[in-house]
Amino acid sequence: MKNYFTILLMAIFGFLAVSCTDRNDEVLVDDNDTYPMMRDITGTFNSGNSYTISQGINIASTDVVLVYRNINSGSSGTAVWQLLPKTEYLSNGRELDYNFLFDTANIEIYTEANFDQATFTAAEATQYLNNQRFRIVLVPASQGKNAGVNYSDYNSVIKFYNIPDRD
Repeated sequence: MKNYFTILLMAIFGFLAVSCTDRNDEVLVDDNDTYPMMRDITGTFNSGNSYTISQGINIASTDVVLVYRNINSGSSGTAVWQLLPKTEYLSNGRELDYNFLFDTANIEIYTEANFDQATFTAAEATQYLNNQRFRIVLVPASQGKNAGVNYSDYNSVIKFYNIPDRD
């Protein structure tokens, strides 16, 4: 009886050791009618455009739009993309928010602040308002199929959707 118990115990251990892995068996499903796309736009926020940059698009009502801001805008450094919405905390308790709205035909990227944005210094305007570069990523959305994507990480998104990165 002792031999059978030992063999049974080894069989259970062997089964558990073989069946438990750290592999990610996630399967990407291609829906064959919608393709991820990416577009860069550059614009300046000012009172004349109500601190809004608009871009026309054409997507299905189920698709998703992601907008990333190049936080090196205005510099010659390598692009570093940060997902919107984002709040920038400035001196003296000032806060500047980058956000966006979208529908099937248009994206509006805008800034809001707890102060008058016209009071920015020239250096602040250069850093936060002038010649801001955004990357718009249009991705197909299927319920439950996109759950494994970390949308806050730009590199994860382009890898998951197999989008060629261009700078």
